[in-house]
Amino acid sequence: MSTPIASFDLTQRPPRSPRSRLGGYAILPRMLDKGRAVLAGKNGEYHYDCGLDQHIIKFIGFDPAALSKELAAGKGDGEILEWLNANAKTPRTPWEIEAWSTYQDKRGPDSDAETLGFFAEKVGQFTKTREDIKTWFDFLDLDDHVSFGGKA
Repeated sequence: MSTPIASFDLTQRPPRSPRSRLGGYAILPRMLDKGRAVLAGKNGEYHYDCGLDQHIIKFIGFDPAALSKELAAGKGDGEILEWLNANAKTPRTPWEIEAWSTYQDKRGPDSDAETLGFFAEKVGQFTKTREDIKTWFDFLDLDDHVSFGGKA
């Protein structure tokens, strides 16, 4: 089932959480939302093929420009997943996908002082009191929530 591109307005709501899964893959639904929003000219401050997206692009092995063409054709999530599975340079088994997605879900800033400082600074832009923001996904969910009117 195709979804109209115009429905992806990321100036009105955030993309899906990076924790959302499609075919077991973390990050993928968020990337699809951003890609559709870019095509509709409604991506706001969100970027397609960004650093976060690069994690899944490299893991599966696909061309983000080719994926964008599939999105422009109006393909739904299931159709996109089929396309990715058929065009993956590195086909993955279910256990590889699960392990990778679990790792991504728990991935926090590197332990070097520069990265930890950057992470703390970014989190500090939204809250000075929350101690539960430990991973990059935690940060992105917080950013999305606060950016659309929620309280930290």
